[in-house]
Parts: sequence; structure tokens; C-alpha cells
Amino acid sequence: MVLLMSLGGFVSAQQFPSQIWHDGRITTTDGEVYRGKVKYDLDNNVVQLQGQTITTFSPSTVTYFEIFDEYYGGIRTFYSLPYAQSTDYEVPTFFELLTEGDNIALLCREYITTDTRGMGMYGPMYMNPMFGPPMMAGNKLAFDYYFFKDGRIQRYGQKKKELFEFMDDKSDEVNLFMRKNRLSHDKRGDLLRITAYYNQIK
Repeated sequence: MVLLMSLGGFVSAQQFPSQIWHDGRITTTDGEVYRGKVKYDLDNNVVQLQGQTITTFSPSTVTYFEIFDEYYGGIRTFYSLPYAQSTDYEVPTFFELLTEGDNIALLCREYITTDTRGMGMYGPMYMNPMFGPPMMAGNKLAFDYYFFKDGRIQRYGQKKKELFEFMDDKSDEVNLFMRKNRLSHDKRGDLLRITAYYNQIK
């Protein structure tokens, strides 16, 4: 009982990257660069800068922003790109750039979701290995992935067949590379490696 209460306290203190302030910089469409503590909210499509007051920027006023993610490690870059989400009308939207090349770029948008598969031994503890230790609670970090190819952003439904359609001209080589390195078609770190390999062999 005491152990469970301790774990509960740990869980409530655990935060995701979008919930904390990071060292970073924001570059606006008029060329201004703002440095300081940066926090992003992809659900509401905004990025904030902490100063004497908190300034909120929308994708229409930002070219890109960068953060040093001290919690999970590394510099992460988010670009404002035109995207039609539910209609044919494109609006500026923040995407994280995972890897890019001459032929294709891999983008993503993260969100926090609740694992509803039950509170068993392994179900709720899953979390992407690129993003730190597993969560002990029902919440986890999840990602929607997108490929920028042929001048437009196309959502990737995280199905292997669909991945090979995006890389149809090199699908056999990509499939072999995935099997050889035991890479998955729906994990962040693996998708990054697969996309980088595709650009390399192109």
C-alpha cells in the first residue's frame, strides 16, 4: 500500500515535454529572434515565450522554433507549415521535423493520450524508447506522423503497406533494411532511421 502511494506520487509529478519550459528560441516571419524559456502546445497550435510576461505566438507569425529538451535530451525543431487538416483550406500548423532529405521529410505532431488497455503489468508502462523511461500511469506520449513529399504534407497512417507506398520506388531495399535492423513501421526512432535510409539510397 505504501509502495503504491509512493508510485502514485511519482506519477503525478511526471511531466511530458509540452508541459514544461525549455531553453529555446523563436524565429518570427518578420525575421525577429526571441530567446528564452519556450513552451509549446500543439493541441492549441501555439508556442509561448516566458519573460516578464508570457507572450503567445501562433503559427501564422512564426517561421520555426527550437527547444533544447533537457528532460529527454537533444535539440528539437518545429516548423510552421501550411496544412489542410479537416478541410481543403490550408492553415499554418506546427510540425516537428524529425529528418529531411532531398526526396522526403518526416514530420510529426505529438499528443498525450490515455492508455485504456487496462492497468496490467506491461500495458500502461509502454512509452517510446526515444523519450525516456516508461510511464507508470495510464498516460503516454503518442505521435501522428506525416511525410512531406512532392511538395505537400501527407499524413501517414502507421501501416507498413502505406509506408512502402510512400517509398514505392525503393520499397524492396527499405523492407530489407527494416528486417535486417529489426525496425518497426510505427515507432518514432525507427521511422527516423527508415526515412534517412530512403533519402540516402535515393
